[in-house]
Amino acid sequence: MSYADAAAKGPKQSPEDARAPALPQVERTDDSVHSLIDVDSPHVSSVPSDFDQQSIKTDTQAERIELEDKAKQAAEEAKSAKEKAKAKAGRGGKYAKQNADNPVILGNALTVAILGTTLGVGAYRKWAKDELTWKVVGAWAGVVGLFAVGDYYVSQYFFQKYPPKK
Repeated sequence: MSYADAAAKGPKQSPEDARAPALPQVERTDDSVHSLIDVDSPHVSSVPSDFDQQSIKTDTQAERIELEDKAKQAAEEAKSAKEKAKAKAGRGGKYAKQNADNPVILGNALTVAILGTTLGVGAYRKWAKDELTWKVVGAWAGVVGLFAVGDYYVSQYFFQKYPPKK
């Protein structure tokens, strides 16, 4: 049985029920008129007659030009800082080459390499045994700090005997 057959067997609709509902009506109000701009009010501004000859015509354009100038200055400062860093790195390389035969510098480099390797291997062994804790790391950091202070004073003493080349 179809829906149409079932509907035909049921009670008949009254003429009021058979009518479609009324369409909604648009309410007309004058509220939208208040948002219009009054061209005679003082908030409207005019442009000067030499507007076309001005190099900067808007505030936005002036801000953009100011930002571009700042960006150029920052780029120049970064370039000069890069050149300074490169020159300083070059000086460090020259210093190392000039003092490659100085026994104090060689001793310090060898000591740092041996100490770093020893601490690294020792820390790995502790970690592998799951015995590496922050207390152990802190204690060894203190030992390294004390060693660094002692090495500084010993190096200063030996630099008096074997002064580095500048």
